Amino acid sequence: MSARLLVAGVGNIFLADDAFGPEVIRALDRHPLPPEVRVRDFGIRGMDLAYELLDGYDTAVLVDAAVRGHEPGTLSLIEPDPPGGSTTGAPPEAHGMDPAKVLALAAHLGDEPLPRVLVLACEPELRALADEDIAPGVSATVREAVGRAVAALHTMVPVLLADPAATPPLSRPDESATLSSAGLPGMVSGGAEDR
Repeated sequence: MSARLLVAGVGNIFLADDAFGPEVIRALDRHPLPPEVRVRDFGIRGMDLAYELLDGYDTAVLVDAAVRGHEPGTLSLIEPDPPGGSTTGAPPEAHGMDPAKVLALAAHLGDEPLPRVLVLACEPELRALADEDIAPGVSATVREAVGRAVAALHTMVPVLLADPAATPPLSRPDESATLSSAGLPGMVSGGAEDR
């Protein structure tokens, strides 16, 4: 039996390069992954993604824009630390699409362990100045990275289907060669260096 795998695009299509995840999912319509992979654009629907993560997947690959201090268009593969197991205190935020908060919410909602989560991240070039600013459309640099992300997913997915615990390679030398144990995008991170 093949591993169950989710590829989830996240990001706001009205906030410039934050639309990277949804753009990759759209590109996968033209270059589909194997049928045993669930491919879905979650946009900014964090609650939907949190519940989807509880649906028995072995691995989930979130595709997102993330500021990591690299050249715009650089792809990184990140393996975030799983959310803490404590269920005391207020429940995690149920709205929005901060991936760390979505994982915390999914952990809070479910009784079973979450799937292994990887983040295929792209360094943005254009960002909206504030959440209220509307800036539709991705930069040319990030648009070019969409195709590389699709190629990377086509390389990664067979590896993850065969072994959900494997460290999947990426398809180009300027992308991460090893996984990072870093936090999610926007958090202080350490670990593997990206090329």
